[in-house]
Amino acid sequence: MPRKQRPADLLPRSLPPIGLSRVESAAYIGVSTSLFDTMVKDGRMPLPKRINARTVWSRSALAAAFGELPDEDSGVCGPRDGGPRDDGWGDLGV
Repeated sequence: MPRKQRPADLLPRSLPPIGLSRVESAAYIGVSTSLFDTMVKDGRMPLPKRINARTVWSRSALAAAFGELPDEDSGVCGPRDGGPRDDGWGDLGV
């Protein structure tokens, strides 16, 4: 018996779906499903939309929320903003 096609499989690669499942959403932002659940719960990721019994996340809302996450070194002056990176060695007073 042939495998049932998912709706996302019907679209050409040039037209990605705008609604993603929980598993697809976690993969889209590069985290595990358990971390994704935590991020939704604490507000770092958006709440899903309901389509009948399906829970679906908006791809554009996920991208926007991902863009709002802090950068790894957001509080440190570093190469990105042209300033020197403070490595702590300047305080030695040798």
